[in-house]
Amino acid sequence: MSAGGEKETTVAQEPRRVLVVAAHPDDIDVNAGGTLRRWAVAGDEIAYLIVTSGDAGQFDGAPRGDVMTARRAEQRAAADITGVHDVRFLDGYRDGDVQACTELVKDIVRVIRQVRPHVVMTLSPERRWDRPSQYHPDHLAVGEATVRAVYPAAGNPHAFPDLSQESLREWDIDELWIQDPPHPNHAEDVSDVVADKYAAVLAHNSQFPRSDEAENALSERMRRDAVSFGLPDGALAELFLRVSL
Repeated sequence: MSAGGEKETTVAQEPRRVLVVAAHPDDIDVNAGGTLRRWAVAGDEIAYLIVTSGDAGQFDGAPRGDVMTARRAEQRAAADITGVHDVRFLDGYRDGDVQACTELVKDIVRVIRQVRPHVVMTLSPERRWDRPSQYHPDHLAVGEATVRAVYPAAGNPHAFPDLSQESLREWDIDELWIQDPPHPNHAEDVSDVVADKYAAVLAHNSQFPRSDEAENALSERMRRDAVSFGLPDGALAELFLRVSL
């Protein structure tokens, strides 16, 4: 497994099937909504797997069950904007208490073997210390569990043998994409689809009630990231670590 070397700015060759694994509703749209919108427009088949339902999210006094229902609905609405119609949630994992445990790895392996993606995209298992507040412990745990699921478990017929009894045979992934990592090696210019990215993020209206502030913060981050990769003036970029498997 190699992570490549030099930084690059070219648009990635479009994958055919993509699985995106995240910790909470809104993680995907904030970090990679533009890239995934471009892939969806190109005709790729994209599935989302959300580990929690965001039950610890920002809701004033609402029952936790209502929060979960609302945040799942927000994620499905956001996915519709992006062009993604396969949105899955895991049960049994609480927002704020996710661990990179064997059971989570197995649950992710199960979905990998169901979707059989060429590309898996997930959160970074490492913090960026220039953005510490964006690295929730759940993000790190989901990133780590997904990496373990991708390699070696998903492609190992002896890993989780009971999954074979579910007719879920082993599957090898071609590429792993890590969102907003400490040491990115790839920039996706999403300037042409940024309006759709903003709309998907703002579909999570319980978390982003001040739309202007959210758009300005995202725009500043993407503009700074584009500059760091030498993209043209005014470009907006999402950063990734692309790992060939």
